[in-house]
Amino acid sequence: QAQVLESGGGSVQAGGSLRLSCVASAHSSAYSMAWFRQVPGNEREFVAATDYTTTRTEYRDSVRGRFTIARDNSQATTYLLMSGLKPEDTAVYFCAAGDHITAFSRDYRWWGQGTQVTVSA
Repeated sequence: QAQVLESGGGSVQAGGSLRLSCVASAHSSAYSMAWFRQVPGNEREFVAATDYTTTRTEYRDSVRGRFTIARDNSQATTYLLMSGLKPEDTAVYFCAAGDHITAFSRDYRWWGQGTQVTVSA
């Protein structure tokens, strides 16, 4: 069973920045790494994903240009660099590993427990 562990969440004011980190024991073999987020009462939504070499990256429209997904395979770590944060970015952020880049949570095999990001106005 692969282990996935997120860190880096916290509270910031609007316009601020955070860097989320995800260490995954399956990182070396997982083709795709992704970030999702979830607000209580809502479905988990896709944020960003990257392939093994970061040649291909995908973002949801509302974060494109503000968030960057990066991957360091030598450190078995994937990052989500978030800038220009808005109150609507407040959510629990989850890291996931899988075999394909998709926006569907069901396509990812391994998941972390999540890290809270809170953005105040």
